[in-house]
Amino acid sequence: MTTIKKIKSPIEKELKEFEPYFKKSLQSDVPLLSTILNFLYRTKGKQLRPIFVFLSAKLHGETNESSHLAACSVELLHTATLVHDDVVDESYERRGTFSVKALWKNKLAVLVGDYILAKGLMLQLDNKKYEFLHLISRAVKDMSEGEILQIKKSRKLDINDETYFEIIRKKTASLIATSMAIGAASASNNQDVIEKMYSIGQDAGIAFQIKDDIFDYQAKGLIGKPTGNDIKEKKITLPLLYVLNNSNSSERKRILGLIKRKNKNVAVVNELIHLVKETGGLEYAEQKMNEFKDKAIAGIMEFKDCEARQSLIDLMEYISTRKK
Repeated sequence: MTTIKKIKSPIEKELKEFEPYFKKSLQSDVPLLSTILNFLYRTKGKQLRPIFVFLSAKLHGETNESSHLAACSVELLHTATLVHDDVVDESYERRGTFSVKALWKNKLAVLVGDYILAKGLMLQLDNKKYEFLHLISRAVKDMSEGEILQIKKSRKLDINDETYFEIIRKKTASLIATSMAIGAASASNNQDVIEKMYSIGQDAGIAFQIKDDIFDYQAKGLIGKPTGNDIKEKKITLPLLYVLNNSNSSERKRILGLIKRKNKNVAVVNELIHLVKETGGLEYAEQKMNEFKDKAIAGIMEFKDCEARQSLIDLMEYISTRKK
């Protein structure tokens, strides 16, 4: 499997320069806010979205100051949504440590998320990057709609394949799609290219989320979150959806009843995980993930052969074979 280090090699310089740029954007003169922002910077993840931005920019030209602004914009939005997600999901853990919600409670977590989102929007306005603002605003809209749709379906448990893919397209894939599009927009004015990169990023993002859904049915500790967490939150994702679609009406009713009434029961959660594994839910989800990954790679192959193109292809393979 290609390592993330090899994937980043064509943009090593850009990523090194990005670090102080991003750190500066997470600053405030308010002492408490500054403490929380510094905590978020210290506990940041792999920053996959800036990698998408810089590789997409390099595929269509040369990276520049606008590319750094674009990468910072998407990473600020991503950071804000994670802080908000932990409030919505009542999560006390993020990346193996305490979440902002756990340390500073809901009110501050919401306000900090709002502040980070505003910083990103101001960054684009101050630099008169209205194309970037349009792309980021579309992502905010889609992510909010996806989250609300998922909450609604978790309450009613009436999800189908079409709705599942709409949720992950909006909630997760929209930001990866935006990363690809905004990267292209930082190096090219060709609207067809920008929209093409958005479409490729959307397919990559769907593959990314399906991989996350598969993780939830694998061994505890693999990615630092409890096994069966989606079941506990009444989220019916693709592996379990496959089981429901291939069950008779009485078995489907029984499964939905367990999710609705006993979703916190460890024995019930383990029973449903076992059911998914035994009936081929994980294999089906992996097949669908690879379909979207292959579609994204086919889209990238339409562009010129270069280091950035190969790294983007390797990145697609990485997100579908990663271990966490």
